[in-house]
Amino acid sequence: MKRVGPLVFEKDLNAPSARVAAISLLALLLAFSAAALVFLAYGVNPAQAYRTIFIETMLSPSGFAEGVRRAIPLLLIGVGLVLAFRVQFWNIGAEGQLLLGAVAAAGVALFVPLGAPFKLLLMFAAGFVAGGLWAALPVLLKLLLGVNDVLTTLMLNYVAVYLVGWLIHGPWRGKSALGFAYSDKFPAAATLPLIPGTYVHWPTLLLALLAALGVWVVLARSGWGYLLRVVGDNPEAASYARLPVFATVLSVGLAAGGLAGFAGVGEVAGVHGRLLDAYQISLGYGYTAIIVAWLARGNPLLAVATALFMGLVFASGDVMKISLQMPFRVTDVFNGLILFFLISTERLLYYRVRWRPRRERD
Repeated sequence: MKRVGPLVFEKDLNAPSARVAAISLLALLLAFSAAALVFLAYGVNPAQAYRTIFIETMLSPSGFAEGVRRAIPLLLIGVGLVLAFRVQFWNIGAEGQLLLGAVAAAGVALFVPLGAPFKLLLMFAAGFVAGGLWAALPVLLKLLLGVNDVLTTLMLNYVAVYLVGWLIHGPWRGKSALGFAYSDKFPAAATLPLIPGTYVHWPTLLLALLAALGVWVVLARSGWGYLLRVVGDNPEAASYARLPVFATVLSVGLAAGGLAGFAGVGEVAGVHGRLLDAYQISLGYGYTAIIVAWLARGNPLLAVATALFMGLVFASGDVMKISLQMPFRVTDVFNGLILFFLISTERLLYYRVRWRPRRERD
């Protein structure tokens, strides 16, 4: 217990939902207040900027659709990160897992002679396996050798970026890529249908929503979900109780990486229709999904709302670039500030603030 004047801060490790929501909202308000300084540095009135972003992104059908399109990979990866963080697998490598899923899907699209719908099904299966195996490597290094999973997952992102670069500059470079680096266009059987007038690839959107619902059911209603909670809360005690800690964490890593691989399939088959530069496939979805999972506080269903919110933040980058003459990458500043204030206010979740009456102070 700590006393600051008339206020008393008492430890409370079981934070109620109202406090969690209030602290998360406080973090967002602080982040957007700090972002106002960025607008001022560019000579833009923050109130006018936020009004423009709100009207042209959230209240515009095309802007909202673009936010939904950006939310699809964020939701898939965010749900996987909810699983990973539950067992203390600190997966910072979803960006690389997304790219490996995109590579596997492109390989099937370009070189496997199948028709619809089997080609798309095989693309998603290959993307899931590739993303899952890319995540399994740091899991094995952590479990077998005690290697820090934050470092290994982060470093593997750059390996994936260079792998994509080598493929599109080398063996997979398209015949029509005159002066540019990208693969040939995918055949029609390897492209996802879109909602008319948008880039929203609805099969992947449906898959993401089903993944969120499925993971929620697993965590809340299944024995495996209970096992994840036990292993995540105290892996040493779970190991002492002879619970399958190794298999549990490895299976979670495979699932989290596989969902990120799904996101990669959706981007190349639903948006671009070919394999191209890593930074065009993903705008940093693997990193932003960390915020999605953190804001959701471990709840896969809440990740639907937080993914949509962060998707709209991404979509606002187009508005800032066109209407406000600001660089698109200002959205990275937004994301960084949101994550910073989420981390900074985290400890407030575990304290209850109470007003100390005067007689108690005396």
